[in-house]
Amino acid sequence: MRSLIVFSHPDPGSLTHAVAAQIAEGISAADPSHSVEMADLAAEGFDPRFSAADLALFRRQAGPPEDILAEQARVDRADALVLVYPVYWWSMPGQLKGWIDRVFTNGWAYDETADGSLIKMLGRLRAHLVGIGAGDEDLYQRRGYADAIRTQIDKGIFDYVGATVASSDLLLPSAEPFPASALARAHAIGRAIAEAPAAGKAA
Repeated sequence: MRSLIVFSHPDPGSLTHAVAAQIAEGISAADPSHSVEMADLAAEGFDPRFSAADLALFRRQAGPPEDILAEQARVDRADALVLVYPVYWWSMPGQLKGWIDRVFTNGWAYDETADGSLIKMLGRLRAHLVGIGAGDEDLYQRRGYADAIRTQIDKGIFDYVGATVASSDLLLPSAEPFPASALARAHAIGRAIAEAPAAGKAA
């Protein structure tokens, strides 16, 4: 199996980078044959801006730009897609959201037919979502932030394209030492990804 871990943070010493690395290590520890590709959007300089070329693709007036073809090929190679991100304003950072905006295109991730119906095209993909927040769990539950994040990302993005959200975690400060608890949870998430049955196979 193959996993693609996509993350966005400008500081290579960030907790986001450390969590992504721990997920990769957990996958490798559970199944050394399971390959992992890391997509560090900040280091790679991914351009999140939805341009005229992206709009032409959406309108089916042109083909995908080269950078989008490369990103789609990464996802196509993967059985599992893992997004790791710090929570910014109760969502993901702009660069990662721009990756979704530009990569999950009409005609590849979904298809809107002439009669207005929707065809979900990423049904084979298993998604694992890992947000990292500064507020504690009580704050997220009391203010409804956790539900809001999952509604807009889990349902609004991944359900729309037919991908299965296999796990959705918010790594938040708790009674346990933080960030050690977040790193331990990240390693466990990686192990669970490697140990899960492939799509279409019974456990």
